[in-house]
Amino acid sequence: MTRQLETLNEWVQATARKTRPDRIHWCDGSNAEAQALTELMLASGDLIALNPSTHPDCYLHRSDPDDVARVEHLTFICTPQREQVGPNNRWMSPDQAHTKMNALFDGCMQGRTLYVVPYCMGPIDSPLSRCGVEITDSPYVVANMRIMTRMGQIALQRIEREAQFVKGLHSIGELNPERRFILHFPEEGLIQSYGSGYGGNALLGKKCHALRIAAWQGRQQGWLAEHMLIVGIENPQGATHYIAAAFPSACGKTNLSMLIPPPSYCRAGWKVWTVGDDICWMQAGADGRLWAINPEAGFFGVAPGTSRKTNLNALATLSHDTIFTNVGLTSDGQPWWEGLDKGKPAIDWQGRTFDPANGPAAHPNSRFTVRANQCPSWSAHSEDPQGIPISAIVFGGRRANLMPLVFETRDWTHGVLTGASMRSETTAAATGQVGVLRRDPMAMKPFCSYNFGDYFAHWLSFDHPGAKLPKIFHVNWFRKNDQGAFMWPGFGDNLRILEWILGRCEGIAEAQETAIGYLPRMQDLNLDGLSIDRTDLQALLRINPAEWTEELQDVGTYLAGYGEHLPQALELARQQMAAALAAEHP
Repeated sequence: MTRQLETLNEWVQATARKTRPDRIHWCDGSNAEAQALTELMLASGDLIALNPSTHPDCYLHRSDPDDVARVEHLTFICTPQREQVGPNNRWMSPDQAHTKMNALFDGCMQGRTLYVVPYCMGPIDSPLSRCGVEITDSPYVVANMRIMTRMGQIALQRIEREAQFVKGLHSIGELNPERRFILHFPEEGLIQSYGSGYGGNALLGKKCHALRIAAWQGRQQGWLAEHMLIVGIENPQGATHYIAAAFPSACGKTNLSMLIPPPSYCRAGWKVWTVGDDICWMQAGADGRLWAINPEAGFFGVAPGTSRKTNLNALATLSHDTIFTNVGLTSDGQPWWEGLDKGKPAIDWQGRTFDPANGPAAHPNSRFTVRANQCPSWSAHSEDPQGIPISAIVFGGRRANLMPLVFETRDWTHGVLTGASMRSETTAAATGQVGVLRRDPMAMKPFCSYNFGDYFAHWLSFDHPGAKLPKIFHVNWFRKNDQGAFMWPGFGDNLRILEWILGRCEGIAEAQETAIGYLPRMQDLNLDGLSIDRTDLQALLRINPAEWTEELQDVGTYLAGYGEHLPQALELARQQMAAALAAEHP
């Protein structure tokens, strides 16, 4: 055994002595192992087999009703100085954190199996990828990690070569909300999670590693770990451009990543290629461009709202070999959630006979876990070791007013300011009130593991001589009119906006210059076959000076909260926008 594996084995044995499991299982990622785990969970009731005729090799898992979403108020970053994590994180000292977690983990796996899960985030041969090992007592977590990562023997072999990996220790504990914590020790490369079986809290390769730990590592090593989808747009001439886009959870990221072009675009030869729907790691290449990989191998998507109209590709992806969590069931054992255009629920997500008085049939944050390469629009370039080049970065959120349909920022600094000041309505992806408007910089509020002021500075550091950075844009699919109706049809028609964005990147699309950036005029968009109220479209493509003046003042107050950590370049960019707005609309 090499020294690298000896170190891993010593950690596993030390963890076993503390947690005291009945047995230890090293996961190899094989089909035989997956089948054995499935049979184990079917026998225990952790999984329910779905209709084999309509959904072969698909299963339903029901989590505890008090364990259905991320718990940001119980998620901590543990560093020596509180200042390191900034006002955007909950902080706990490493000494206090280790004392707390050691007590929780003491004997917690008695009567259970300790699973050792080696995994790789990203293509197994990519220099941009990073490895980790999760120890867990949940076979459900093992099954999901097999889908979401490159898991098992291939990852263990890379760990042996590289001699480094992120350590993750998870136990479902007693599923007691009063004894639930998700702690990150970035300087130790360690994650500890106790008391939850929910995906984002328990699949430690996902948000915990691929965003919180990776964001810290990226700052140290000169790359970016971002809460972004990656989608390729192929034009009729056969050229493909890749876009990285940041949206808060449950704001249409998966739908955009699997977008199906409108009929007129399909006839013209446009194609859309899915690289990733949630996380993007980017690094500057030798050519000065940003190159990206999707560190995940699967989708852990929100089910409600997914339908033939909103995301036909997703429905096709979910037709086999999928784990559903907290959805409802039809009378013949098919998965069901609000938004599906066929079938009726018979059983709700808690296993009760469906009664609308009890709430929706599927939990609003119910999920599906499925391999990315099952998606009809999946791009084989997702596995390219060098990654793919990014032409444009798009920020967006759920805003009922203020934000226009799309605008291009003036330069990289203005783009970073736009991302830093993002605001969006909260969704069911996290515990707490839904529909509250909050700042969510780069859609990273729950995931940036260090001071946002330093994070903004890290973004700005990529703008240097020789850099060929992507243009930065902001979109808003969720603008509403005075009657409360969405003004933009969204879904496949969003390709019309992406076409304009890529046209701006290529220097062939026109725009009007405004105080907030460059906006398209109606004649700059391809509206062929689109039925939209002209008044709504005009409203989507203009700005309200009074509202924007108030917004920029609020942005200034928000950014000032990061004190001396805030790069002055962002405040200067904000002041320049305010001055331009005042000059444009005296």
